[in-house]
Amino acid sequence: MRLDVILPTFNRHQLLKRALDSLLAAEVPADLSVFVTVVDNNSSDATRETVEIYQSRFCGRLRYVFEKLQGRSYALNAGILATNGDLIAMIDDDEQVDRSWFRCIYQMFSSGDVDFIGGPYVPHWGGAPPPWLPRDHGGVIGVVDAGSMHAYGTSHAELMGGNAVVSRAVLQKVGLYSVDLGRKGKRPLADEDTDMYRRLLAAEAKGMYVPDLIVYHYIHPERLRKRYFRAWHFWRGVSSGVLDRWQPREATYLLGIPRYLFGRAIRALWRILNGIVSFNNKPAENFADELQMWDLVGFFCGKHLYGATYSWSDRYWDRGCRFSPKNSRHRVPEKPTK
Repeated sequence: MRLDVILPTFNRHQLLKRALDSLLAAEVPADLSVFVTVVDNNSSDATRETVEIYQSRFCGRLRYVFEKLQGRSYALNAGILATNGDLIAMIDDDEQVDRSWFRCIYQMFSSGDVDFIGGPYVPHWGGAPPPWLPRDHGGVIGVVDAGSMHAYGTSHAELMGGNAVVSRAVLQKVGLYSVDLGRKGKRPLADEDTDMYRRLLAAEAKGMYVPDLIVYHYIHPERLRKRYFRAWHFWRGVSSGVLDRWQPREATYLLGIPRYLFGRAIRALWRILNGIVSFNNKPAENFADELQMWDLVGFFCGKHLYGATYSWSDRYWDRGCRFSPKNSRHRVPEKPTK
């Protein structure tokens, strides 16, 4: 069994070193061949030199790929197309894998009864968590704990691309990551993972959340600022609005927006106003309510104002689609000619 680990990176060569060190330190089962591909997403720091230094330590199993087009989806797609393993794993450059990470992957896929897996993100704090940090907003900064092992699609947990392993066979059914979604430069768009997750479920792929598939995620102090949370929720809303144009939800709509989003924002505003009158001192709850309104504003902008062109709106629903270096590098291929 061959596993290709794809590690996209942009101007964070110091953190990249930690990620590579953790991959070297992890235990690899004898029947699992592991190869690592670092995708340099147009970095201007010492990323390439860092990879070249580490290549000898990986004994020919570390590859460098340069992707000039800026964006996480572009980088992931470049890595997918540059590899040919049975399994494709994805981590981010600010993460470190647990020593048992490879062993966990091997055990799950050896059974032959799973198509994709994901796991928890344990925080490695770069600063003290502030008192206003909402307890249920860990996903904003990359802290995930979805509990015990369970099948994806049976809970609110979604597959997140910073700790994910997908079989190449199922990726050939659902296609590549959307380049209209995901972070691009300084614009923190999101939902490329949500889009991929929905496509996996639509293809009836079987996924499992595995609590032993652990990565340790460095939480930069910059992420522990309110402005980061506000920007994240706004752009997450924009991304959800863009995605909703082509994947509408099973909900009642008002002005093109799911009505429940208005309900959440109105209730949040009421609690904020009530808190001001009653002088309550619950910073985490108050800030969580504020973020509900940023979600609504972002969704409206994404649905009605943002200019992304999602030209392949229905293509990935075709179970026969494939990805190939001979096809467009980053978009899901056209439907086969009937």
